[in-house]
Amino acid sequence: MFNSAHLLGTSTVVSGYKIGPSILNSYLANLGAECLRMLDSGAGYLHLNVSFLHFVPNVTFGHPVVESLQKQLGQDPFFDMHMMVFRPEQWVKPMAVAGANQYTFHLEATENPGTLIKDIRENGMKVGLAIKPGTTVEYLAPWANQIDMALVMTVEPGFGGQKFMEDMIPKAGANMIVSGSAIMRSEDPISVISLLRNVCSEAAQKRSLDL
Repeated sequence: MFNSAHLLGTSTVVSGYKIGPSILNSYLANLGAECLRMLDSGAGYLHLNVSFLHFVPNVTFGHPVVESLQKQLGQDPFFDMHMMVFRPEQWVKPMAVAGANQYTFHLEATENPGTLIKDIRENGMKVGLAIKPGTTVEYLAPWANQIDMALVMTVEPGFGGQKFMEDMIPKAGANMIVSGSAIMRSEDPISVISLLRNVCSEAAQKRSLDL
């Protein structure tokens, strides 16, 4: 079940543990219904991967899809935009207008993270900062007090269904988990989401006992 795309997020604004299905792995011809199915199954938020053949070798979807989903699903779902693009600065305004709640960009994709963080906040969104598996977590440290979530990728960005890189686990004490195929392609997503949430809780309890 766990040989699918996972990301580990540490959020400063989340209480408890939230599981966010990556809807890139959904049945895209019926995307709105798929999102509702995930929310009804206990998803804490929706994770949308955005790529345009530059930062990663794949094309997914952009702000028009986000706008359509926001209109169909209403104000309640939390849309976390994982911007797997070079020059993420150019998409801040369109995503904000479309209804995105959090704008998660890659540290490797911009030369001026500080300015981008400021722009995201000025456009009314929370800030997520992501790193690829090959980037050490120390690069996140200078920005830790300026962001709402740090996202550690446990697969190479671009495609779902990859094998989980277990050696990425020490990088993050995660309270937000993104999973693609394991949830979206499961016949029982409620149980998978519940299992992931319980695993997070048990790991946190173990860490507290080890301290």
